[in-house]
Amino acid sequence: MGSKGQVLAALDTVSVNEAVDWAHRLDGAVAGVKLGLEFFLANGPLGYRRISATGFPIFLDLKLHDIPNTVAGALRAIVPLQPTILTVHAGGGLAMMQAARESADETADKLKLRRPKIVGVTVLTSLDDQDLAAVGQTPPVADQVKRLALLARTAGMDGVVCSPHEIEALRREVGNDFLLVVPGVRPHWAESGKQAGGDQKRVRTPGDAAKAGADYLVIGRPITMAEDAREAACRIGLEIDAAIGHAPN
Repeated sequence: MGSKGQVLAALDTVSVNEAVDWAHRLDGAVAGVKLGLEFFLANGPLGYRRISATGFPIFLDLKLHDIPNTVAGALRAIVPLQPTILTVHAGGGLAMMQAARESADETADKLKLRRPKIVGVTVLTSLDDQDLAAVGQTPPVADQVKRLALLARTAGMDGVVCSPHEIEALRREVGNDFLLVVPGVRPHWAESGKQAGGDQKRVRTPGDAAKAGADYLVIGRPITMAEDAREAACRIGLEIDAAIGHAPN
């Protein structure tokens, strides 16, 4: 996992066998896979290890959000699983994020493991300005994303999760060494039929998001609900290559 525009396929299922099947079909077509709260609650560490055994880097998207001590304890439990990237909610505050980072550092050092990259979730892609106002936060969304991203950087996070619409502004604020993990990515050809829909509101195409400076693009249904998941992933890869000027392999 390295250059801009790397695709992480979201394996949004509670079925371990389905997730393993998707992972095998996507071997060599994506940079890694995302496992979310739904999968982890249904299957726990044992199910996680089934996916890890496929050899894919794993983005474990649990969006931890609790008091600092509890989140620190969660990191002590998660680090031995060796996810490549892990999420916490930036809205949990400076102390919570610092506790997560410190716990991850200490646990990884103690076990002689590589520490996962920890990224702070800013504003969910299902929310817009009206949604922020409804929960007492000050819109516009872009300003809240910026506030939380800068707080995450101060806390020692490795990056943040943001929508495609905030990429350019955040790059100007945080530079190129701060990871931007970007959901809300959907190719034009997935705008209709069973691949469309969902609850994300702040969406762009893979090519646009990669060109804007996203490090990782989290893409689910356009890949996993396609008739041929591997073909869909490769098609997205070609779109990204064309957008950022990479020659195809």
